Amino acid sequence: MNGKSQLGEFLRTRRSQLRPEDLQVPTYNERRRVPGLRREELALLAGVSASYYTRLEQGQSQSASPEVLDAIARALRLDESERRHLHDLARVDRDRPRQRARRPAPERVSEATGQLLDVLTDVPAVVLGLRSDVLAWNRLGHALFAGHLDFGAPRTAAAPPNMARLVFLDGHTRELYADWPSKARAVVGNLRLVAGRHPQDAALHSLVGELSARSAEFARMWADHRVRACTVASYEMRHPLVGTLNVIQQTLSHGPGPNVVVATTQAGSASRVAVALLAQATAHTTALGTGQSMGQEATMATGGTASRASHPVDPGRPGPRTAAG
Repeated sequence: MNGKSQLGEFLRTRRSQLRPEDLQVPTYNERRRVPGLRREELALLAGVSASYYTRLEQGQSQSASPEVLDAIARALRLDESERRHLHDLARVDRDRPRQRARRPAPERVSEATGQLLDVLTDVPAVVLGLRSDVLAWNRLGHALFAGHLDFGAPRTAAAPPNMARLVFLDGHTRELYADWPSKARAVVGNLRLVAGRHPQDAALHSLVGELSARSAEFARMWADHRVRACTVASYEMRHPLVGTLNVIQQTLSHGPGPNVVVATTQAGSASRVAVALLAQATAHTTALGTGQSMGQEATMATGGTASRASHPVDPGRPGPRTAAG
């Protein structure tokens, strides 16, 4: 997300991740100074000249046709999301002289999306903006994903909670996922896709810069240039109030506006029971008419202390953050 050619950075990184032996490229047992394919080897696989491909990587050519980009995508073994990302980056490079970073307009939840959230009473649901800002959530969505935060945080905080920040900088969220690295890679991969489509977004530039500076894990994953469309994904979650549950997180809406993300469970499963128990806890809070966190709520409901309302991070990691900013 800087003045360099994003297309060139993507091509260099992904080329370095390919091993010649995986592509049946002969090496004649010679020693290589750098990992991955050489430029001329990738060019040969893509059916373009080595000099032309070199200019693409160095940002000296901005005229790659869709056919050439598709050939390079096949040579790099890119999946469909990665192929589209490659085309987005090529468009960014072509438009770069005319682009200026700008502060985007505030994102808002539409009336239709608000109505959808209202009827999803038995399913955890959150509304996420372009940069993973939490614009709204229902009671179950708040309880499942960020019960240690105030329910009204998306409306009252100076900046709304941000799921990418929570995943990398918040101890509670880190412990919520049994396979945290998988969730973290999904978050980074999605941000990569968004960055390719919205290179002029100043707020996104700022978010990536902040996470890169505060989390070595984010910086390392970001440098891999892996992209992922987070439309459907399965996760094992370890909730501090209801224990272990398996959910499928899926996006219900697509397009330029905010997306509704829901967490579903298999009918008749222990995970479905766990969500029902969580719903009972949220109903208690609703009856009280309070916007307190789930940790406070559990204490009041049981007359004791919640088992784990929040968790500290390891000393070597950045400390917990309960809100964006």
